Amino acid sequence: MENSILLQNVSKEQLTELIGNVFDTKLKDFQKSQNTKTENDDLLSREQVLELLQINASTLWRYQNNGRIIVYKFANKCFYKRSELMAGLITKK
Repeated sequence: MENSILLQNVSKEQLTELIGNVFDTKLKDFQKSQNTKTENDDLLSREQVLELLQINASTLWRYQNNGRIIVYKFANKCFYKRSELMAGLITKK
């Protein structure tokens, strides 16, 4: 009831501007979240992962076989998502 009273006092132009502002704000927030997500989803080569995690090739192979690290293969090359690697890290207390 209160909302309908408020809307009766608002012109069509004001309402259009208000809706446009809300839409623009939500769109910018969505774009920021997508940019953050894609920055963290970059693909790393096998060598980059070994350097990033400071492990050797046999440890990486073991992690893959245990399902601890997900590997993506394209044209006989292995790639890893940075976000998945970072999510797989466990904090110790």
